[in-house]
Amino acid sequence: MVKRLYPSQPVVGVGAIIVCDGKILLEKRKGEPGKGKWSVPGGLVELGETVEEAVIREVKEETGLDVAEPELIDVVDNIVRDENGGIKWHFVILDFFVKVRGGELRAADDAEEIRWVPLSEAEKYDLTKTFRSFLQRNRAKLEKLDSCR
Repeated sequence: MVKRLYPSQPVVGVGAIIVCDGKILLEKRKGEPGKGKWSVPGGLVELGETVEEAVIREVKEETGLDVAEPELIDVVDNIVRDENGGIKWHFVILDFFVKVRGGELRAADDAEEIRWVPLSEAEKYDLTKTFRSFLQRNRAKLEKLDSCR
């Protein structure tokens, strides 16, 4: 099991960018880091799986959706220090655009809630710091994507 809190090395994670008809799929996080904040479905890469396999698995576990054709959009560093300067969290997150192929949308696993949010309104949500900066950097690219076509 990978040590998330006070890790000895960076932890690799994946995020799924799912955009349909100008709306992005956001989830409210159940656990730390970012508990109670909104981000995209995702999680950690397991030993022996590729990052592409990880994002497909995580989307199924957290949303019930079947996705395919992961396409790397961005890489995000999430480094959080404690009050003494120690590294409390260190994630390297690979964000992939994915195509929806089926399944039934439902909040499961690490998702407290799941919601389709118009891209134009996403920044009004209480987003994780790393997802907010991702959104600001990639907004123009996201507006051209559609996971449901």
